[in-house]
Amino acid sequence: MIIKRLFIICSLPSFLAGCAEFYGSQPPAPVYGSGSTIYNKTTPSLPKPKAPKPIASEPIGQGSTGIVKTKPLKEYVPITTPLEELESEPLTPEQEPQGQESLAPEQEYSPPEQELATQEPVISAPKQEIFAPPPPPPPPPPFEPLETFAPLSPAVSALASSANQNSHSGNIESATTTIERAIRIEPRNATLYYKLALLRLKQSKPHLAEDLAKKAALLASNDTQLKKHSWLLVARAREMQGDLKGGKEARAKANRF
Repeated sequence: MIIKRLFIICSLPSFLAGCAEFYGSQPPAPVYGSGSTIYNKTTPSLPKPKAPKPIASEPIGQGSTGIVKTKPLKEYVPITTPLEELESEPLTPEQEPQGQESLAPEQEYSPPEQELATQEPVISAPKQEIFAPPPPPPPPPPFEPLETFAPLSPAVSALASSANQNSHSGNIESATTTIERAIRIEPRNATLYYKLALLRLKQSKPHLAEDLAKKAALLASNDTQLKKHSWLLVARAREMQGDLKGGKEARAKANRF
C-alpha cells in the first residue's frame, strides 16, 4: 500500500502538467469561406502591470531602514481680503469715442422720416359715449271735473242728485244705473253723458269713458264750458290708457274753447 501511494503521489504532477496543455492556448477553429483553412497566430499575452513605486522622502538603498517619512500638507487658507474698489476716472475729451455725438438730456430724439413712414399707426380705442337716459315726461296736470251744469228737467235732476249721493258714498254701480235711467229719459242730454263718463273713469274703464266724453262734447253744441271739460275728460282717459300723444291732442282741442 505504501508503494502504491508513493507511485500515485509521484505521477500526480506529470498528470497535472499534461492536463494544463488542454487549458492553455489552442489554435483557432477553421474558418469556412474561401475553401482554405485560416489559422490565426497565437494571441500574445499581455504584459503584467508594473507595481507603483513607493514615494519616499529618502532613497531606499542598502543602508536604508525601509521607513517612509511623510510631511503633512499646509492648511489652505482662502483669501478673503476685499479688493480695493477701482475709482472710475472721467474721460478726457481726447479719450471720448469719436463719430458719436452725445445727446443732451434735454434734447428729444426725433426719428427720421423713413422710420416714421415704416412705423405702424397707433389706433386708439374709440371712446365709449355714456348715454344718459332721457328724463321722464312731466306728469299730466291734475284732472278737475266740472261741478256746475246747465239746469235739468225735474225728473232728470232728481235722478242726477240720487246718482251724486251714491257716488259720494262709494256706491258707483248704483250711481251708474241711475244715470243710465236718466239718459233713457233724455237721450240727447250732454250733461248726463258727461256724468256717466266720470263714473266709468272711476270704475277704471277709460275706454268707455273716452267714448262717452266724445259724445258729450258732440251734443254740447252751445255749451263751451261743457265742451272744454269733455275734451279734458277725453285727454284723461287716453293718458290712463298710455296714449300720451293722444292726450296731448285732446288737451290742445280743449284749450280752443
